[in-house]
Amino acid sequence: MNSIAFKSFVGLRQSSPEAPHFAAQSRPATPHRKFRVVAGKFSPRLNGRNLRVAVVGGGPAGGAAAETLAKGGVETFLIERKMDNCKPCGGAIPLCMVGEFDLPLDIIDRRVTKMKMISPSNVAVDIGRTLKPHEYIGMVRREVLDAYLRDRAKENGANVINGLFLKMDIPKDNNSPYVLHYSSYDGKTNGAGEKRTLEVDAVIGADGANSRVAKSIDAGDYEYAIAFQERVRIPDDKMVYYENLAEMYVGDDVSPDFYGWVFPKCDHVAVGTGTVTHKGDIKKFQLATRKRAEDKILGGKIIRVEAHPIPEHPRPRRLSGRVALVGDAAGYVTKCSGEGIYFAAKSGRMCAEAIVEGSENGKRMVEEGDLRKYLEKWDKTYWPTYKVLDILQKVFYRSNPAREAFVEMCADEYVQKMTFDSYLYKTVVPGNPLEDLKLAINTIGSLVRANAIRREMKKLNV
Repeated sequence: MNSIAFKSFVGLRQSSPEAPHFAAQSRPATPHRKFRVVAGKFSPRLNGRNLRVAVVGGGPAGGAAAETLAKGGVETFLIERKMDNCKPCGGAIPLCMVGEFDLPLDIIDRRVTKMKMISPSNVAVDIGRTLKPHEYIGMVRREVLDAYLRDRAKENGANVINGLFLKMDIPKDNNSPYVLHYSSYDGKTNGAGEKRTLEVDAVIGADGANSRVAKSIDAGDYEYAIAFQERVRIPDDKMVYYENLAEMYVGDDVSPDFYGWVFPKCDHVAVGTGTVTHKGDIKKFQLATRKRAEDKILGGKIIRVEAHPIPEHPRPRRLSGRVALVGDAAGYVTKCSGEGIYFAAKSGRMCAEAIVEGSENGKRMVEEGDLRKYLEKWDKTYWPTYKVLDILQKVFYRSNPAREAFVEMCADEYVQKMTFDSYLYKTVVPGNPLEDLKLAINTIGSLVRANAIRREMKKLNV
């Protein structure tokens, strides 16, 4: 869920067989975007070749970046080690992403039109009453979505390399190439891979929270959460319940600073949770999440277990020279909701667009100033969203009484409308002044009651 009425891993700081190809449905080809030329007049023109860019990482950020670069006339190399990677991700995508990224409906497992927000005391609030008939939250499997975006990038001219990025040699001047060292697994099923190098003019780091590209440019550490998820195949009669419904559980038992979830997939449900502050207890929180949903998943069989680090805020440095970070590598996961897929794909595309524009469709060398335009545009567009969600998490996830207040707020129809409109379309929705005032009063009332309950609970615990 997005905003409410508002709009031991390397490089992370410690704290207290191949996926099937899904061809797009028959539709007109997406036209090339017309980019405005903004290259500096002193940017050297490339002779006899086009700009060469490496995208490290083949998730939504890398796939979107590689496709945009290839369409824009840039010689593109996409390096990804795990072509069938199944990231422990809830898999929710907003409706606007389906249109913006021209996603075929056959890669969307479920169209969620109902959600239940369940409080620490198991009070359930139904969410989704304000959705229009055509509106839904898409549920995808990452191995399917990621493979589709990579395949589409390849169809548009990107060179997809099955390889593991190892390190990068930084050039000593503005025109010399970056030298990437990687292990190639193309044509191999096992073994250590073949050591190779690749020279490129610019690099996009889309290699996740544990980014080696970020380490290569000394991008700095950041706080991270551990996400733990189990895929559970449940009986058909129970799967009917989750046909178009997702559940979110809040409470100290499922996570001290996040939430637990049950999200429907094609033939199973994804049950998971996450935490920043108590990583060592993640399996205990997962067990509690399963316990809270026990009646609805009873008789289910765990078919896959997944765990992964999730960034909690942007890295101190997201750009250095002709190297830029996008997606999880940059730290683009929202607080409170934990959303990252849309922002990953969007940041990859925005970064690639800045390179295409700055290079005059691959004809000129780029410089740091060209890539910085991506960061400026990104921060201007999305920074307020991240800050608001950060505040919401600090206010409503700090105690069980506060979580009860949060769930109580979710019952308000105006809150639901503002939340879904903002989440589905990633735009700031203008509110009704009178309703905003009523919401503010109700929010204060809920927090006052939450604080009173917390004080009484402390007395009982003394």
